Amino acid sequence: VSFQFPKPHSAGPIMSVDYASRLSEYDDKGKCGLPEVFDPPDKVEEKAAVLCDLLSSSQHVVVHTGAGVSTAAGIPDFRGPKGVWTLERQGRRVETGVTFDDATPTLTHRALAGLVGAGLVKHVISQNVDGLHLKSGLPRSSLSELHGNMFMEKCEKCGREYLRDVVVSTVGLKRTGNRCSGGGARGRCRGKLRDTVLDWEDELPAEDLEKAQYHSRKADLSLCLGSTLQIVPAGTLPLLAKKHLGKLVICNLQPTKYDKQADLVIHGYVDDVMGFVMKKLKIPIPEIHDSIPRTQCSTAAETKETPSSDDGP
Repeated sequence: VSFQFPKPHSAGPIMSVDYASRLSEYDDKGKCGLPEVFDPPDKVEEKAAVLCDLLSSSQHVVVHTGAGVSTAAGIPDFRGPKGVWTLERQGRRVETGVTFDDATPTLTHRALAGLVGAGLVKHVISQNVDGLHLKSGLPRSSLSELHGNMFMEKCEKCGREYLRDVVVSTVGLKRTGNRCSGGGARGRCRGKLRDTVLDWEDELPAEDLEKAQYHSRKADLSLCLGSTLQIVPAGTLPLLAKKHLGKLVICNLQPTKYDKQADLVIHGYVDDVMGFVMKKLKIPIPEIHDSIPRTQCSTAAETKETPSSDDGP
């Protein structure tokens, strides 16, 4: 995996609310618009304290994130009362939102980067494509992005990844018009690059899925943040901890079908819960200094080579 930052061909800023409209038509989008449930503030703190104890006593914590961790950044969710697909079924659309380029990591994104840095969280598995986990400083090696990343291109020949500072112009694993600048006998692979964002029927990225399954099976604590856990297989991975006698914690405003199997369910805003957790554990929440953390660069990326345009077959 390598990371490079020059801008690719871009179709201009992409509003986060428009991402779903670029996917293929698909009827079965799960249960949308379920009412949100709010625990009283004192109950949220009480449950968050229990979560702190679980985090401190566990040896292999894996965090699973969904759209709910990015709503505070201005990116709408999909199945909430005002979610993209909820309103779509009503013949309406979300009228607010930021561009993916302008969105910045939330407190939860930054807190997870801090927990990984402190060694309390071993791996993060995300269904989100907004790129905010990497922007928060979370190492790529500690992250499985099961549905792709709007800022990432990948070589179809050698598998090299390129993390951009603006959104890639395509979705659905399409060729972007760029070529790979690494690898090969002469140091230039020249393979064609594709975006990494999945469409509905696309297979999950093998390496990310393999890492996600490995850590999910090893987990003695699965923490689910901001997800209704409806998408398969991402939504079923947290249950692997239970099969190996681990704990399952769900923090989400809407109920999930796995609530009864969870050891702890917190109905509260993820930023409130994670803010309390970090304060109680006395772990500082990292600040964001750059739009994309240059600490993610490999040596190859630091050469700032720009992959060439697709100028031939």
